[in-house]
Amino acid sequence: MDDRKSADWMMQLDERIMEYIDREGWVSPRLLARERGFPETEGVIRDRCKRLRYTGFIEPFHGEMYDITIEGQLYLDGEIDARHQPFPKASAVFGRWDFPPGWTPGPVRFRI
Repeated sequence: MDDRKSADWMMQLDERIMEYIDREGWVSPRLLARERGFPETEGVIRDRCKRLRYTGFIEPFHGEMYDITIEGQLYLDGEIDARHQPFPKASAVFGRWDFPPGWTPGPVRFRI
């Protein structure tokens, strides 16, 4: 990944997802999980798509089908730095009960 446009939260997978969409058109996490060169699970890809959506690099147009935005194209062209996009906090990206793969909530303590 190019240092001039990377951010701490971005992964190589994020750029590969955007490059695939830019090259092939719309895509769903399920389709990407079946593609050669994407060894990640559908859940991990879905998580990354939600984060990319939050930052404005991709957008859904029907269900879980995503297309690249103008901002996403500008990022791939090196015109936008991901550090200047909204930071994808888990609480903002995922719903109350929709957590990223592998994430486990901390211990819950009740006082009586």
